[in-house]
Amino acid sequence: MRSTHGTPSWLGAVNDRVGLSALLDHGPLTRNRICELVGVSKPTASMMMNRLIAAGVVEERGQVSGGSGRNATLYAARSDRALGVAIAIDAHDLRASVVDAAGGPRPVVRTALPADAAARSAVGEVAAAIRDASAAAGTDPDEVHTICIGTAGYVDPGGAGTLFSETLPGWPATGLRATLEAELGVVAFIENDVNLAALAERETGAGVDRDVFALLWLGNGVGASFDVAGDLHRGTFGGAGEIGFLPLSADARALDDAARTSQDLVGAVAVERLAAAHGLPADDYQGALEAIAASPDRDLIIDQLGERIAHISLALLATLDPGLLVLAGPTATIGGPRLVEAVERDIRRLSRWYPDVVATHVEGDAVLAGARAFLAAKVRDELLGTVAQLTM
Repeated sequence: MRSTHGTPSWLGAVNDRVGLSALLDHGPLTRNRICELVGVSKPTASMMMNRLIAAGVVEERGQVSGGSGRNATLYAARSDRALGVAIAIDAHDLRASVVDAAGGPRPVVRTALPADAAARSAVGEVAAAIRDASAAAGTDPDEVHTICIGTAGYVDPGGAGTLFSETLPGWPATGLRATLEAELGVVAFIENDVNLAALAERETGAGVDRDVFALLWLGNGVGASFDVAGDLHRGTFGGAGEIGFLPLSADARALDDAARTSQDLVGAVAVERLAAAHGLPADDYQGALEAIAASPDRDLIIDQLGERIAHISLALLATLDPGLLVLAGPTATIGGPRLVEAVERDIRRLSRWYPDVVATHVEGDAVLAGARAFLAAKVRDELLGTVAQLTM
């Protein structure tokens, strides 16, 4: 087959993709600014924009005053094409938001989930999330081609795609991705919630410009994520970081006679037990966190939690040896700077490692933020792929 490299059509396709990328990265631009960013002549820039407008991925967005007194047309990437929906699910509710190729902010919709497994439906809940998020964003749900679902647990990438999660009752235990794709006509990604939180940390949080870091999630469940030079280590079976199941050392077990695993020592039930030991009434995990935050014994309790967290961190440090350990999740939020200090101090006391320990720098819903970042890259690739098919 004859190569098309260097031909006018090939060069035009390359220029179109670079031009569209510039609009996605920088927002609305004039022709002169496109020339500066892309490195093309004014006639070439005009032809690029005409082709992209004809392809339906760029539009004229008004005019601005030019330096010579003439008005200049602003060109902008269309944000209503090649959309995705990011979804975060925990034991109690679902949050969803539309994602476009530029990754701009969109409204978040929240839906309470029934506790009864018989009332749950994977296809129904995801379809409703797509519909509601699209309505909130004012976009067409039919333009949603890709979804990313962040949840506790993971899907085995091999075999039947077995789902390992305790927060999705009523969802199919095998073939979840295939079921969603067949029923909803979208490309579906099911990602571990802690991995998505780490992705958000890499994009905008404490992981920016760090070579290697580990993120420890402290919430209802306990999990970890490993970021190595911007790549998440998911493991062969998708279960890397599922440290909640790890048995405790003898020293760690001495901190809590009822604890046998990392989950037992620092998970939701452990926080509730610790609150009760200090005479703090609480009906559930959230109530225990609120009681601890308001207690005069707060600092003592946080120090006790810090020692526990230091013990379960040792396996991460011995495996990955990261220079940075990020604490995230509801327990970390309540613990604040004192928890960070306690964990760092006790890691150094218990072991030979001395990583920087910090609280997450991601504000708000880290799992949804990570799902949005994950999807923005996928949606961007899809939109750029519609500009032209490059023949090799």
